[in-house]
Order: sequence, then C-alpha cells, then structure tokens
Amino acid sequence: MTPSKKIILSGNRPTGRLHLGNYTGALENWVALQKDYLCYFMVADWHVLTTDYEHTSLIPENTREMVLDWISAGLDPETSTIFVQSHVKEHAELYLLLAMLVSTARLERNPTLKEQVRDLEMDQGEEGLAYGHLGYPVLQAADILMYRAHAVPVGEDQLPHIEITRELVRKFNRLYGVVFPEPEGLLTKFARFPGLDGRRMSKSLGNTIDLADSPEEIQTKIKTAFTDPERKRRNDPGRPEVCLIYTYWNKFAPERSPEIYEGCTTAKLGCVDCKRMVGEAIAAHLAPLREKRAALQSKPGAVDAIIRDGDERARTAARETMSMVREKMHIG
Repeated sequence: MTPSKKIILSGNRPTGRLHLGNYTGALENWVALQKDYLCYFMVADWHVLTTDYEHTSLIPENTREMVLDWISAGLDPETSTIFVQSHVKEHAELYLLLAMLVSTARLERNPTLKEQVRDLEMDQGEEGLAYGHLGYPVLQAADILMYRAHAVPVGEDQLPHIEITRELVRKFNRLYGVVFPEPEGLLTKFARFPGLDGRRMSKSLGNTIDLADSPEEIQTKIKTAFTDPERKRRNDPGRPEVCLIYTYWNKFAPERSPEIYEGCTTAKLGCVDCKRMVGEAIAAHLAPLREKRAALQSKPGAVDAIIRDGDERARTAARETMSMVREKMHIG
C-alpha cells in the first residue's frame, strides 16, 4: 500500500510530564507537520529501560501523563496514530534483524551516546553502559523503519541516530532488496532549548519547566535560572545574547524582545524583574495547553481509549512491513 502522504515517525520516552525542551525541540513541530504528513507518534517505553530499568512500575502512569501533554499541545488522535512501542511486538523482531547489520564499533562512535554517558556520569566498569543502551539507536531505527517513514522530526542531538538509520537502510536494501526509504531528520528552529542552568533542558538534569506547570510553579523555577554571569549588580549593563532568559523571550514573546534587549543593555531592566516577566509570558503561552489538558483529564478512560485505537492502527502497518521484510530475507 502506497500512502497518499509521506510518513513521519517520532516519539518520546514516557518519563512523565513533558517540558519546554520537548515542546520546542519536537512537539511543537509535530503539531505543525500533521497537516502535511501521515504521522505516527510513539510512546517509546522500551527505550526507558536503557537508563532506568529498575522503575518499570512508573511507565503506565508516565505514559498517560505524556499523552495528555501531546494532545493538549495539539496532536490529533483522529488523524495521527498515537501508540505504545511495546504494544507492537514487531518492533522487537525488526530490532533483532537490524542489529545483525551494524558493528559495536560503529555504535560506540555515536556522539549522542558519549554525551549521555558524560551527562549521567555513568561508570564504564562492569555495571556501567548496558548492551541495550549501546544498541538503542538500532531499536530507534527499527521504530522508524517499521512504518517506512520518510522523515523524522527531531532535535539536533538525535541527528547521529538518524544517520545510523540511513546506513542500515542502505545496507538492508542493498543486501535483500528495497523495502525502506532513507529517512531525513527534520529540525526545528529551537532544536536544542536551554534548561534553567544553561545546559540542554533535560529531566535527568533537573533543569526543566514542564508544560503542565502552574503559573506559580513556573515563577518559582524561573527564579533559579542562570543569567549573564558578568552582570553582578543591578545597574550593570547586561548582555542578552549570552543570557538564557533572553532566549526564552525570543521563543515565548518575540514581539517584546527588542524592548527587553534595550532594557537589559542599558540596565533599565533588572534580572529579577526580567525573570518575573518572562515567567508570566511563558505561563500565558501555555495557558491553552493547561486548559485542554484539564478537560481531557476529566474524562475517565479517554487517554487509554486513544492509545488502544492507535495501537491497533500501528499493528496493522507493522504487520505489513514485517511481511515484506521476511519475504525479502527469506526467513520466518
């Protein structure tokens, strides 16, 4: 079956509520892409196991929280397939087959993996990097290729994984015959959004503002944000270009950026007031999302029903792909 639109696949690990980095780096882009692509959005629960295999009991609730954020941000379950990775067992089969086509040396060169190991301060001894963590770009490739996706909307830190996927496509198609297109990575303008400490925003780093945070929670968090380190006194001129708060202004209230820039560089605007004001701007931007989330959350079983429907649609597509794969490889 040839789809009338090109296909995209993307997803998040279900670690609970999403944050602004997820929103600006992927989710906001997904919403815009729905009108032009046939979309599959995956709850990547197996990927959680690469760094947190000890707390699997949290996955069901975290899944519901994340899907609530997806829909509140604008994903439409009527036109996009929203599903859970582990509910489509064909992903594991394709992962196994693709794993035979890539070397450990190639996976060890993955710069995103090196960054994760550094950020998480992982021990490289016997209890350090898991085999599944090393190979998770291959599982990610299986996720993408299961739906024969043409494009993958991602943050820039995931581009090395897309390249591994493209290499696997070329090797598979050369060896067995053409089944998969080579997917492209689709970057957003704010592909890597800074957290409150200036590093990439990440739940593991504890530097996030969540989409579901109340205005009061946003203000409490924004007070801790890093600003220009050379602006030590209230009357010191600031440097907006090195201040992450100005990045937040550019994203959530760009029409006020010139005013903020002028106030900072002339010291008319202090950091305390600037933080309070940008917190208000972020809260206002997220207000429609919070309202939609609350409305959906008030309907018992609504999220579970959306997932069940998406799972079935995903299984139908996965069975078709794996039938093609088995035929080309003369196995199964």
